[in-house]
Amino acid sequence: MTEARTLVMEREFPHPPERLWRALTQPHLIAEWLLPNDFALEDGHRFTLQSPGAPGWSGRIDCAVREIEPGRRLSYSWDTGGEGEAMPRFESVVTLTIEPVAGGTRLRMEQTGFANAANYGGARYGWGMFLDRLEGVAAGLA
Repeated sequence: MTEARTLVMEREFPHPPERLWRALTQPHLIAEWLLPNDFALEDGHRFTLQSPGAPGWSGRIDCAVREIEPGRRLSYSWDTGGEGEAMPRFESVVTLTIEPVAGGTRLRMEQTGFANAANYGGARYGWGMFLDRLEGVAAGLA
């Protein structure tokens, strides 16, 4: 049996924590840097992220809010598969933690539950791109 892997990415942003928290928790802003969604900042809220998908996959990612520490930490489940989907089911947990640092905010993104290298590699690439876009969204906020 292969042990599940965890992807951790940290990045510093030259913006105050409040601005980054808004970008991480407001649905219209999440859609700009991550994916279209029906997110709500409510414990237990089930929501969907809609990816462009791939052949045989709807692109639907089913999520549920697991933990909220206002202004500091957000965690949600991430489930990419379902019955009738060509893509194998991939279940994980994403945790976003922010902390103030000199000159801005440090974001730590942790996604746990990778059972294979392909999913891990895809997530590593995807989160790098998402975090680049997050920088642009945060920069545009007042």
